[in-house]
Amino acid sequence: MKTLLVCVALTELLLPDPLQGQGVSKTGTVAATFLEIPVGASAVAMGSAFVSLANDATSLYWNPAGSAWLVQSEVLAVHTNWIGDTRFDFASFVLPLEEFGTVGFNVTSLSMDDMKVTTVEKPEGTGEYFSAGDLAVGVSYAHRLTDRFTIGFNAKYIQQSIWHESANAFAIDVGTIFRTDLIGGLTIGASLSNFGTPMKMSGRDARQFGMLDPTKQGTNSQIPQDIELDSWDLPLLFQIGVSTTPFKTDNYRFTIAADALHPNDNYESINVGGEFAFQDILFLRGGYNALGLPEREGGASFGFGISSNSFLSSTTTVKFDYAFRDMGRLSNINVFSLSVRF
Repeated sequence: MKTLLVCVALTELLLPDPLQGQGVSKTGTVAATFLEIPVGASAVAMGSAFVSLANDATSLYWNPAGSAWLVQSEVLAVHTNWIGDTRFDFASFVLPLEEFGTVGFNVTSLSMDDMKVTTVEKPEGTGEYFSAGDLAVGVSYAHRLTDRFTIGFNAKYIQQSIWHESANAFAIDVGTIFRTDLIGGLTIGASLSNFGTPMKMSGRDARQFGMLDPTKQGTNSQIPQDIELDSWDLPLLFQIGVSTTPFKTDNYRFTIAADALHPNDNYESINVGGEFAFQDILFLRGGYNALGLPEREGGASFGFGISSNSFLSSTTTVKFDYAFRDMGRLSNINVFSLSVRF
């Protein structure tokens, strides 16, 4: 009951009163929206309510403070069949360094097949092909300030490109996690993601040739000109969440979590999820994301995980996770994760 009251309080704090209206959502007004794609099958299966859990190498995305709790090194690879026949991939490496803290490295990529170049004169294609893709490379650091409180940072370089155009930016993620003895080990987490520089496309595709002043003698129509494009902010996101394990025995564990989201390009919303674990070998998960968000697509998600600490050696753990996410009128999403702790 106390956990439910905490979740309700978060909802009332961060979600606006529906009777007062929500104003403009600002959807579609930021760049690098691939940074908003959720990472990791375990987190996606739990409805993306993961900011206070962040207990594996995906913490570099959800909350960099979570990597400070890891006592073993971990390598993680995530693949998502994203909407529009695109591919979303994430890879990370976390290395605990005892008293110094924990460092990590991560790469995020959104890619797609090459597409034909078409023009008005040649709608079937000119014979050329162009590519488009997004990339983010980050390095993180996390530290345990006390046995209950951690803080973490993730600095990243971001690039978007399409044919001969590209845009670049730098950003940081900051997060904290605080563990308590309340209500089955209530944990509180908060993170601020993608605080950085704006992005502006530039390249030879923005160059054209024209005549500066046709009234002047000696001018010509082949004077090079560059089209100056607008700059766009990154998808800034503030999240605060709680999680707890109300039921726990030697063999079974049930964990629930809830996150409140405050983005700069949409309305506020709530993510909720739960996980049932059997001897830390089999995991069953379910959740719902974007509660309170108008005109959302889908929302429900579920998945499972299988872990083994004896696959390679007694100190090595191999874990496979899968998640299914309902995207409504869009294609449903399948997420696959594979991690190794050693």
